[in-house]
Amino acid sequence: MLIQAITLFPEMFDSITGHGVTGRANKQNLWRFQSINPRQFADNKLGYIDDRPFGGGPGMIMMAPPLQKAVEAAKNASAEKARVIYLSPQGRLFNQQKAQELAQLPHLILLCGRYEGIDERLLQSSVDEEISMGDFVVSGGELPAMMLMDAVLRLIPGVLGDIRSAEQDSFSDGLLDCPHYTKPLEFQGMGVPEVLRSGNHGLIAEWRLKQSLQRTLERRPDLLEKRRLIPKESRLLQEILQEQREIQS
Repeated sequence: MLIQAITLFPEMFDSITGHGVTGRANKQNLWRFQSINPRQFADNKLGYIDDRPFGGGPGMIMMAPPLQKAVEAAKNASAEKARVIYLSPQGRLFNQQKAQELAQLPHLILLCGRYEGIDERLLQSSVDEEISMGDFVVSGGELPAMMLMDAVLRLIPGVLGDIRSAEQDSFSDGLLDCPHYTKPLEFQGMGVPEVLRSGNHGLIAEWRLKQSLQRTLERRPDLLEKRRLIPKESRLLQEILQEQREIQS
């Protein structure tokens, strides 16, 4: 997979290309990264690519022509069809399903905005979709782009030491992840659930599923409302609800 970022601050991406599992995978050529600074396409000696908004108002707007040239340069870097994504609070909310979809693509171009935003005409002519990381605003698209990259790259075969780590992440199957434990056996008076020490993999799998259902019910009930439960999940959820009623009575 080739991921390119159109950004005024390419050095920010050193953290994901050079460190952690994504950095190791980059060194192993499991994915490639390129940054393109749109200032190189500016039509002035100082490299300005922003100007005041028509109609007035605060801040500056990134101009369409240099960004258009940057997108074209990015597309020309690969023979594969590219998906151009603009990181924007106006975009569709990013989730694990979208990460899985993007992980199947060979070429992503991430457009990182700054200032008050980007000329709307560039978005209409050159961007395939807008993606938001949440209902909040940050100073630029670089941090959201790196969050998207990390979520996508974890799903590329070989990036994680064990692909099951990605398969068992929260949201991978529509539920939040279950609790996890490791050594020591006792910590601040708290132990490890006996079932996890039993060696019975069937019981362990059922315990983990029940814990995932309970955690999802408590923290993200909206996920359960739109989930089609399988019989085992329905049975365990009824057990959880019955246990809650007994505690409250």
